[in-house]
Amino acid sequence: MSDQPGVSFPSESSSSAARTVMADALRKADPVGARAVENETNWRRNYLAHFRRAVEAGIGEAPAAHAIAADGLRSAHELMRFGDVPLDRAIGGTALTQAFHTRTVRGAAEPETELSIPYRGERLSGKALLDQLDRWVADGVITTSCSEAVQTVQDNPDWLRLEGDTVVVLGAGAEMGPYRALLRWGAEVVALDLPRADVQERVRTPATESAGTAHLPARIVTNGDDDSGADLLTELPAIAHWLDGLDGRLVLGNYCYADGAAHVRVSMAADALAEHLTRQRPDTALAFLATPTDTFAVPADDVARSNEAYARRSASRLLRTPLRAVSGGRLLQRNYPPGADPGLCDALVPQQGPNYALAKRLQRWRATTARHSGTMVSLNVAPATRTRSVVKNKALAAAYAGAHRFGVEIFDPATSNTLMAALLAYDLRSGAQPQDEPWQDEAVNAAHGGLWTAAYHPRSALGLAAVLGIGALRG
Repeated sequence: MSDQPGVSFPSESSSSAARTVMADALRKADPVGARAVENETNWRRNYLAHFRRAVEAGIGEAPAAHAIAADGLRSAHELMRFGDVPLDRAIGGTALTQAFHTRTVRGAAEPETELSIPYRGERLSGKALLDQLDRWVADGVITTSCSEAVQTVQDNPDWLRLEGDTVVVLGAGAEMGPYRALLRWGAEVVALDLPRADVQERVRTPATESAGTAHLPARIVTNGDDDSGADLLTELPAIAHWLDGLDGRLVLGNYCYADGAAHVRVSMAADALAEHLTRQRPDTALAFLATPTDTFAVPADDVARSNEAYARRSASRLLRTPLRAVSGGRLLQRNYPPGADPGLCDALVPQQGPNYALAKRLQRWRATTARHSGTMVSLNVAPATRTRSVVKNKALAAAYAGAHRFGVEIFDPATSNTLMAALLAYDLRSGAQPQDEPWQDEAVNAAHGGLWTAAYHPRSALGLAAVLGIGALRG
């Protein structure tokens, strides 16, 4: 058993656990792919191909896609532990070590009654926002469906408050979460993040200054102070018990991030919580943000735009041919073969590592299985964003700084989190029905930042983007 507290891997490494989960996910839908995973001897180097295969195997075969998601989640739950018991027995099967009470913070500001999105030093609303949405669509930065969804929210500003819903924001202090936007709009939220003074300051201050209501888990500590915050990894049963006592429909949003293997652990803790709540409270909705640096099936229209961009880059052909020759064909590969329907955008980034890929794939799998069972799900592809976790990686920071040279727009956190909060409101209020296949659900309303419509395969341009971006960072 692992000596890590709370949610943990078994004694095997996180890489070994990831191979087990991915092999089990593929076993029914793609037995050959499952054997390839099991025989992989260099997971950290070669995991990208296996994660791609787990998307490919479900395209055009909805039952296969559902099986991959369900079997992958089942394997992960069987593998993971909470202390010395299986993760699935942690909630309800473990004696509570900490009972939380609720601290409520009510802001006194007036709620915003018009959708506005901060962008490059301005706050866009009305026609200015519509014009920017049109530019993003024209530049291939967001899908047409994404623009239409945001416009629908703009036309229905009463949706912003999400009246009657309580949004549980796991990772309330995260840069990409909807916490601040929801509070500005006057929504009711549950803010759950680590019981650290700096984190709780990021949680309480916006609530105090807002128009919304925030409920925080709190406990009485030995010195009599009221201490807010909770650790999803180590206090999972108590958090579940506390949420069970809240009134109204809950929307459980997973916006947690952690470095390395801890990201998988916290994603599994959130997933166990999602399973529990949707079982105990069937009206619970689930919300996620999908990272654009993953593998997605992409509609034919985006494939066509990408191939048109590849053909248009005539000025770079003089450089493209020798670069591809020198690199053995690895640099500046076209993003899709002509006519692909759907195409496959493989934007997995090696620098982010296999743990990040698995944590985000687990969330996509939960969205797929939950939606298939009738649960309301909001999962939208968010644009690449200059978050602290990204820019602290020098290689990624440089690549992001040079990404615009290849048709990819990198967003500021305030723009991304407000845009994605608007899409959450759309999903919860529009009554839109699921698509025929899981990949189509993921493609709707995508704000991919241009990765899907770019001329070149993302990894084949990543190194050049980083080289071009180094100068911008130094400047």
